[in-house]
Amino acid sequence: MSTSIRRLLGLAIPAILVAALLGVSQARAADTLSIDIFGPGQGKVNILILPPKPLGADPVDPMAEEFQKLVEANLQFLPFFNVIPASTILGGDPSKGVKPESIDFAPLTLARVDLVVTTGWQPNGGVQDLEARAIETFDQRAILGKAWGQIDRSRLQEVADRFCKLLMEAITGKSGFFGSQIAFSKKTGDGKEIFVTSPLGRDIQQVTKLGGINMSPAWSFDGRFLAFSRVGDSAHMLGIWDRSSNKITQTKFSGNTVIAPTFTPDGTIAVTLALKGSPQLYLLDKSLRPESPLAPSGTIDVSASFSGDGKRMAFVSARAGNPHIFILDRDSGQVVRVTYEGKYNTNPQISRDGKLVVFSREMPGGHRIFLSDLTTGQEKQLSFGPGSDEQPCFDPDGYFVAFSSSRNGANQIYVTTRHGEEAKPVFTGGPGAATSPAWGPGLSE
Repeated sequence: MSTSIRRLLGLAIPAILVAALLGVSQARAADTLSIDIFGPGQGKVNILILPPKPLGADPVDPMAEEFQKLVEANLQFLPFFNVIPASTILGGDPSKGVKPESIDFAPLTLARVDLVVTTGWQPNGGVQDLEARAIETFDQRAILGKAWGQIDRSRLQEVADRFCKLLMEAITGKSGFFGSQIAFSKKTGDGKEIFVTSPLGRDIQQVTKLGGINMSPAWSFDGRFLAFSRVGDSAHMLGIWDRSSNKITQTKFSGNTVIAPTFTPDGTIAVTLALKGSPQLYLLDKSLRPESPLAPSGTIDVSASFSGDGKRMAFVSARAGNPHIFILDRDSGQVVRVTYEGKYNTNPQISRDGKLVVFSREMPGGHRIFLSDLTTGQEKQLSFGPGSDEQPCFDPDGYFVAFSSSRNGANQIYVTTRHGEEAKPVFTGGPGAATSPAWGPGLSE
């Protein structure tokens, strides 16, 4: 393990196995380095991507450089990686091949490089075969190796994402970022429709073409279903998109109010309905019929969110006078107040481990994103504007946080982390305000 990574966090190194290592024994791979992206004092790992190399006599195909740029762009989006420019290495490219024994590590050590990525390419019947490795500079050994065959230009982005997912998993133990999906509501004409994109703003898909106002999307825990609210010409409805079949069902309820649906871990839906006066949170049965209110009160209760075990529910209630965040213990029925500061706290989401809640608070100058530690009761401000930052949500791993912001004019989706890193915009397909992000896993995960 490099001395700089030891310096970053001072952590013991757990065993992490990475499949399909090329030329690296499983025993050696088990002693690989790691970083704790959830811990305090977040540091950065210096990573260098070396120029691509031929694996045979043929020169490297030009798309190898395209692949390198795609990997670099992916890694630059992750705040715990610091991509080192190859031009800063004394003496230029220190490698003659793709394996550790073909690299001069002395200039890499001087440049404080922790990890180096090598790629080898070979023609194969009009397409290319690829070997990609991540090599730890201090021990001069590969911690990750993966081979892909039959690559053409159409597969470059897919393979770059897969390699970065394996690298993130090898270093952090988490890989939910790559392959996950962000749903959002976007203004289209006079209404709003639901769209889905990757966190890197690729593969944008329009889910709904229903007209009216489609908003407040929420993923099921397995990523198959997406629930949302629809305000049509004559009724409010609950919409559910089946990602596998690409079909949408719509359900109307008495009281004509359907606010902010969400899923429990077992696949049932909770939603705010106005069945008996004041809107309350109801759990729906398998036939989408309302059961008893989840946290009955004489005031409005909205915006439920459930922990991964389903035992804790975060929600907004006016039972304290102004909108504040509360937690319901579903086993005991006890309701505990989370927020005391501010007069308008909304849009909570609880992390899957049930330990943290992100939410929006109205401040002088606009709304800001906050994080509350449910164990200690401490709060941390994650966003600082300008404009208003609202509607936060965790990624499946509970590390990244997406939110809607008007900092550059019309609302768009941004991504930060639970540590409050600099927020980065997510491309949502051009003009049209984008709001209400919801982060879910890929179907295969």
